[in-house]
Amino acid sequence: MAVRMHDPGMADALRRRVASLTPDSRRVWGRMTIDQMLRHVNLVLAESVGEHTAERSIKGLPEWLIRFAIIYLPWGRGAPTRPDMRIPGSERFDFAQEKQRCLDLIDRVMARPYDGPWPRAANFAMNGRHWSALNYKHLDHHLRQFGA
Repeated sequence: MAVRMHDPGMADALRRRVASLTPDSRRVWGRMTIDQMLRHVNLVLAESVGEHTAERSIKGLPEWLIRFAIIYLPWGRGAPTRPDMRIPGSERFDFAQEKQRCLDLIDRVMARPYDGPWPRAANFAMNGRHWSALNYKHLDHHLRQFGA
């Protein structure tokens, strides 16, 4: 079973980990800078509240299989990134704004009715259980990338 943001204490733990980040936080692996990582995770959080949409990028496989693989199978370092979520290496962002947006988006995800309607992801339909698991997994993955 996947850990979800909506599991008791998980959203608060994520908030604390995001709050611990500083402009000087160094990556343990990968190429993104701290501000780029925050922009990247914010895109997924924004998609889960209906503020970011993208074209389908995975074709030829059943949606349920793609969703299962992304949510429930392990991700390694350097796991593939959907094209619209890639951050060019030369782009830089305001750290404080991205960090605050991340915290705000976590609150907005948590404020949505878990059993209510949720936006579709680019490659598959999603419900609250799916988004909660994906958001936790994605944030945890990138927070670990920066030692948080």
